Amino acid sequence: MDDIEAFWQRAQQHADLASVPSYMGVNQLAVLRPPAWAFGATPEQADELLELVLAGTKTATASALWDYEAEGEDLPTEGTLGIVTDGEGRPRALVVTSRVRTVPFDEVDAEHAKAEGEGDRSLEFWRRVHEDFFTRHASHDRGFATDMPVVLEELRVLYSE
Repeated sequence: MDDIEAFWQRAQQHADLASVPSYMGVNQLAVLRPPAWAFGATPEQADELLELVLAGTKTATASALWDYEAEGEDLPTEGTLGIVTDGEGRPRALVVTSRVRTVPFDEVDAEHAKAEGEGDRSLEFWRRVHEDFFTRHASHDRGFATDMPVVLEELRVLYSE
């Protein structure tokens, strides 16, 4: 059994999965392991952002819609589970998506910026850091635009180690 599968087995025992909405009749949470992923684009970013999540400071994240499209990935939806890993790929937290919305970059609000928990938690800081991130680490070839669609996701930790 790999580290992620072992973490998933422990998380299922400890997380309050009954509080996660299920729309499919049979609760798929008991059978399907959620995807594992890390924040950011580098091991250092993954560790830094994960620590903010574990401290309860970071309760939201943002991604470029164009990256989802370029990678052929489905957008998160309310109730989506994820196993967040650290910079070395070790599983550390089971999270659930509690809200998703897509807005143009220049319409991201101060409330979301604060929920991301980074830097001084201001909208100005959020815009500066995310413009740089979306410019340097894009999976698509459209570049950065102030009106580019951004997927805003609110997260809740169900279990962590």
